Amino acid sequence: MEITRRNLLKTAAVAGAVAAVADVAEAREGRRAAPDEVGMLYDSTLCVGCRACQTACKVANGLPPDARDASGGEYDAPLDLNATTKNIIKLATDGPASTYMKMQCMHCVDPACVSVCMAGALHKVAGGIVAYNPRTCVGCRYCQIGCPFNVPKFEWSKSLPVVEDPKIVKCELCRHRQEGPACCEVCPRGAVIYGKRTALLAEARRRIAAQPGKYFEDRAYGEVDGGGTSVLYLSPAGVSFQALGLPTLPREPLPQLSETVQHTTYKWGLAPIALYAAVTAVQLRNRKADGAAKEEE
Repeated sequence: MEITRRNLLKTAAVAGAVAAVADVAEAREGRRAAPDEVGMLYDSTLCVGCRACQTACKVANGLPPDARDASGGEYDAPLDLNATTKNIIKLATDGPASTYMKMQCMHCVDPACVSVCMAGALHKVAGGIVAYNPRTCVGCRYCQIGCPFNVPKFEWSKSLPVVEDPKIVKCELCRHRQEGPACCEVCPRGAVIYGKRTALLAEARRRIAAQPGKYFEDRAYGEVDGGGTSVLYLSPAGVSFQALGLPTLPREPLPQLSETVQHTTYKWGLAPIALYAAVTAVQLRNRKADGAAKEEE
């Protein structure tokens, strides 16, 4: 007898169950926002789609334009976040209603990209900003898979041929500028503002209370979604957060579940040990069966 795929899957399942039962006390607590964390509040009812924020972002971060040939001329017209675009304005529609949507890194309170980054290239810094260190990045791109907002982008153009090490590109709230994010500085309507997260939440609540019925919900997206984000959104009545492109997330941060499973399964090496023991038991059983068959012959 040989070890079949079915037997191997069975033993793997047993190993995982044993490890999970062995220690369920390794629950990973969700991270909470600190009082000094900063962020942005985007009110889509004020945005006119001028895209001044896109231009300012590229200038402040030294990013080249995403040039496309149209009507005989070239201009910066990215269709989505990419290796040269950290901030973008899109048109969002929800049936007959429409509005503009500003997309960039959400700077989650408990970010999934930081949780999955094996080298610590993505990490939290002062102010709760999710920062990126290209010197420690190994290019695994797990952050792209882990981010529920599909924000991190990889410099594919630099991967083949290898001229220089490709990097992950994402908004870092212009942490290199003392003035704060360039996008907030240039917005002519004040559609996006910068400040402490607690103050931004208070401002969002003030706007909602001042004009009942103006907004989609009586709350800002990002207050609790996915454990909370430092970039908050207000959407006009008739345009859901989902229509803006914001996913429906639980109140608990995503790393709370994933890391709990990992920590429980691998504490003291229980899962690998249990799997090894199970495979060994199958091998011994098969050897006995082979020996019995030979004796009969």
